[in-house]
Amino acid sequence: MKKSGNVRLLAFLFLSIAVFFAYGQDVKIKLVSLADIHATIFPHDFVNDRPLNGSMAHVKSYIDEQRALLGDNVILLDNGDLLQGQPTGYYFNYMVNDDEQFFARVMNYIGFDAGSVGNHDIETGWEVYNTLKHQFDFPWLAANVLHIRTGKPFFEPYTIIERAGVRVAVMGLVTPSVPNWLPRKLWEGLEFISMYSAATYWMNHIFENENPDVVVGLFHSGAGPDIEYAGDEIYLENAAHYIGKYVPGFDVVFTAHDHRVRNTSLINTGGDEVLMIAGQSFGRSAAVVDLYLEKSEKGGFKLLQKDGQIVEMAQYKPCPVFMAEFASEIREIREFVNQPITNLQNDLRSRDSYWGNSAFTDFIHQVQLELTGADLSFAAPLSFDATLSAGTVYMKDMFNLYPFENYLYKMELTGEEIKNFLEFSYGLWLNTMEGPEDHLLLFRAADAGRQSVYESIRLANAFYNFDSAAGINYTVDVSKKPGERITIKTMADGSQFETDKKYSVAINSYRGSGGGGHITEGAGIEHALLESRITWVSENDLRSHIASYIQRYRSLDPKPGNNWQIIPQNWAQKAAERDRKLLFQGRNN
Repeated sequence: MKKSGNVRLLAFLFLSIAVFFAYGQDVKIKLVSLADIHATIFPHDFVNDRPLNGSMAHVKSYIDEQRALLGDNVILLDNGDLLQGQPTGYYFNYMVNDDEQFFARVMNYIGFDAGSVGNHDIETGWEVYNTLKHQFDFPWLAANVLHIRTGKPFFEPYTIIERAGVRVAVMGLVTPSVPNWLPRKLWEGLEFISMYSAATYWMNHIFENENPDVVVGLFHSGAGPDIEYAGDEIYLENAAHYIGKYVPGFDVVFTAHDHRVRNTSLINTGGDEVLMIAGQSFGRSAAVVDLYLEKSEKGGFKLLQKDGQIVEMAQYKPCPVFMAEFASEIREIREFVNQPITNLQNDLRSRDSYWGNSAFTDFIHQVQLELTGADLSFAAPLSFDATLSAGTVYMKDMFNLYPFENYLYKMELTGEEIKNFLEFSYGLWLNTMEGPEDHLLLFRAADAGRQSVYESIRLANAFYNFDSAAGINYTVDVSKKPGERITIKTMADGSQFETDKKYSVAINSYRGSGGGGHITEGAGIEHALLESRITWVSENDLRSHIASYIQRYRSLDPKPGNNWQIIPQNWAQKAAERDRKLLFQGRNN
């Protein structure tokens, strides 16, 4: 803690006492929730080798301070997507087989009271999340994830945490879109039902059986739209606002998943105020709610007030005791990420991928085609602005080249579906130009308020949905509207491309499972039929296959292909120069 820490502690204590007497309450409970930690356990970015101003080590300093003030009246929660992100997650989930799983050791050491399951936690696979479910000293919650064989929740639906006589019910939910993104083998035997229907059922159960004084929603789901009631079985990826409004009973709803900071409230259909709050991802801030309660004449406690705030972790130093406890694990991660695997003759830059063929994305195409033997490949730049510099390539560079732990599919698509897939992709990606002075990229309007996990990016849609293709030769005419832009000339070998012919396509599991909508909304394949199109699934995640591929070569010199062009070329070239400056203004290189 910084030198001003003691002054801050005293001021906080006096404020708490003042509020206590002002409201005449008997108990104060502090809720602290983290969201989307993404394996940022330590205060170091092991991929880019730089310090971080947020991590679980920072959180440990903050929570120790709060426990010194309030003792057991601090309730610490995690709101999902804990296990993937930094190499820390990859290394300890897949490459180490300790008796006590690393994340169980960390979370139990810090002393979490409950956690929700995130979609990226499911992505680690059965062996990892089932192990942690049993090794965590706290309940891991997901009321809407059912075990198909039993029909009961696979994780705990809720937990009751009692502090100073106050009964706090915490219900966990996860976005039900998991099957749309992940291979079945990662969630085989599980069913992801509507968050709304699960919340309704368990809210009734809680009030009938648990006599709660406070009900908290721990939702690994963003706020989502404010829409009218649409029925019990509405499936929203981000449904926190909908549930808070149409499932009366929640006092506080912690959100996550969309990586959006919020501290707001809504009025539910029962006329009660619901506080909806979330801190920053990667441990950069915590969502904190102070609950003030008084004893009720009818028994139990009455909630008088709830105050939400976002507490920045940058004002706290990483806990030295925590860092010492996990010093050997930190050394292991450093050794892992600093393994040299090959030599790169030229820089690879993901930013080159937005304007046409690039060595960065075309290298991924090359690996996917060689691994699968497919006719075509679909791939997007999965890092917004990453550079793999010429020289020695280390294991950490693989997390910039391919940051997500997708698997690789080989799927069967018709020529017509391939064209429609690309029409959809470039519709997300490129503007409709009326002349050379227009933007080439599709930017969002300044007042659109579009949610993005990347605050500095002004693209209308997420860059990781900008799929190009390899294995075919085609043009994209940006003078035409989406749906009318793609002209596929030939296959890569010069043979004819046929719209009614079936082709094998290499595609990552997120996209092939329906993520982004390219293959469902774009290609027009019903989601229920996607599995029937999959003819092969990689044994391991795609990043590990790419790393193994690279290690076969002492030196690599990837080059951009020349299989697709944006036309009219004179318009596209001029607009690309302007858009490049706009998109990357303030950045080096």
